[in-house]
Amino acid sequence: MPAETTSEEPRPRGLRALRSQAAAVPRPWLPGVVGYATMLIGLIDIACAIFPKLRFTRMHNWAGQLPGGTTSLAAAGTLMVGMLLVLLAHALRRRKRRAWRAVCVLLPIGAALHLLRWHQVGQAVISLALLVVMVVHQREFYAKADPRTRWRAVVNFLVLGTVSVLLGLLIVSMRWKAEVGDPSLFARLEHVGYGLFGFEGPIHYTSDRIGDLVAYSLGALGLVTAFTTAYLALRPEKPEPFLTPEDELKVRDLLARHGRRDSLGYFALRRDKSVLFSPSGKAAISYRVVSGVMLASGDPVGDVEAWPGAIKVFMAMAREHAWVPAVMGCSEVGGEVWTREAGLDALELGDEAIVDTASFSLSGRAMRNVRQMVKRIERNGYSCKVRRVGDLTLEEKRQIGDAAARWRGTDTERGFSMALGRFGDVGDDECVVVTAHKADEPAADGAPAAAGSDLKAVLHFVPWGSDGISLELMRRDREADPGLNELLIVAALQEVGAMGVRRVSLNFAMFRSALARGERIGAGPVLRAWRGLLVFLSRWFQIESLYKFNAKFQPSWEPRFLVYKQTRDLPRIGFAAMQAEAFITLGMPRLGRKRQRQGLMPEPAAQLHEAA
Repeated sequence: MPAETTSEEPRPRGLRALRSQAAAVPRPWLPGVVGYATMLIGLIDIACAIFPKLRFTRMHNWAGQLPGGTTSLAAAGTLMVGMLLVLLAHALRRRKRRAWRAVCVLLPIGAALHLLRWHQVGQAVISLALLVVMVVHQREFYAKADPRTRWRAVVNFLVLGTVSVLLGLLIVSMRWKAEVGDPSLFARLEHVGYGLFGFEGPIHYTSDRIGDLVAYSLGALGLVTAFTTAYLALRPEKPEPFLTPEDELKVRDLLARHGRRDSLGYFALRRDKSVLFSPSGKAAISYRVVSGVMLASGDPVGDVEAWPGAIKVFMAMAREHAWVPAVMGCSEVGGEVWTREAGLDALELGDEAIVDTASFSLSGRAMRNVRQMVKRIERNGYSCKVRRVGDLTLEEKRQIGDAAARWRGTDTERGFSMALGRFGDVGDDECVVVTAHKADEPAADGAPAAAGSDLKAVLHFVPWGSDGISLELMRRDREADPGLNELLIVAALQEVGAMGVRRVSLNFAMFRSALARGERIGAGPVLRAWRGLLVFLSRWFQIESLYKFNAKFQPSWEPRFLVYKQTRDLPRIGFAAMQAEAFITLGMPRLGRKRQRQGLMPEPAAQLHEAA
């Protein structure tokens, strides 16, 4: 007879079985709790090392019998451990594996130092309990490190150096009763400066034990600053992702077959984006990681049937690095696929203005204002040229690129989801450029006007399939007459039909539906308040102005959406989006560096010769 079987499974035993049981049940809240607990323990360690009254326990007198150097080193070590725990807490909340390893080493060291210096059993028990929790649930901390550059070492040195000076000043000031004389604030700062580099400062103490404690603590602060900065500076640099030439060719092939589907598809060719492909290679998603947010833009490029495969690869990479997934400006179809395949949520951002060139006309009462403005600008001597970028000469490309960079007004080229970030590249010959010209009068000495000085404004469109274009750039000379942008758009809408263009995508109007509904009769108080806030924010951001400008051309409106995972991630996603669009820049100042002309290819002549 076969052996009798039982449905009861053997109970797992040991720490390994306990870890396997814990890993079977996902706990998304656990890394956050562990991270904040680690920060709290680190802050307590720092406070115990700085404020003497926090150290006293029932066994403090016994600890005083230990050698002074031992106890002072323990205090300095506790300060170092506390600072490192605070620095690593954020990475723990983001499930970073390296941070988990470092904290697992620091927690028992901190517990031992507390027992050695102050015999604070409770603090040691809490640290060890947190260590057990982290070991049991170690599979919750799986994320890889973020892309890095050595600029982080500079930022770390500046920030941590400032914190070390402030903490050092606090350490010195808290021992004022043991100071010899009455040192000034400058003397205290000088003492801190010497102490951070391991030298003896101008302040002397009545007790050698206190003097050693201050010296060791200041040295610990300097050592933490130097160690973390050296680690960030000397570790192998992992460059930020970018679009490789091989990936660009694959994306261009997908756009040639499926580019008609999304007006933002061509922006996947930005060189500062990375791209990932579905397992079949029939779909791709371009993205950039900004402040821990994996930010995609527009719909996936390629066959709709392959979108789910690309989305799964995207979400897997986000989980692998503990990045927050988000998509800016996807269409309604794209939003439905993202929410269905990835379990995300969607929020309407605004609407894209699309004009049909076949039905566009300046006749009619609705177009009266635009018609009058265009005629007035033309009477003032302005004219327009509509051409493919591939039809421009090298000199014309350089003149247009230089003018666009000069009219930008900022050091940084703005745009991410709906901007290409370059002009005149050899691969962008199918782009359309519209330029406005006005013949300049000769100078007073009779010399002719400089070449290209008649250029007053430029529009740049990228391809949208074979029969559409999407607006990428709109710049004009600030001294030119108002209404020039209307002239450019009207010229484009009237002339691109001869190029086979039937659809023109204009600017994106954020929160258009709220602005439109809020000004209608019968709008409720909440909607009117929301519209009022948007109008107020329009003083700094082009919200209402873009909506009203686009509405002049009687477009059809296509909604665009923001796709996100959790509501609590929205502020973080918004901040990352502002960084990606260059409305917020956190880079190092350009001291002594020449301003870059982003928006013009770096060496157009060299690229053209190579292509030839």
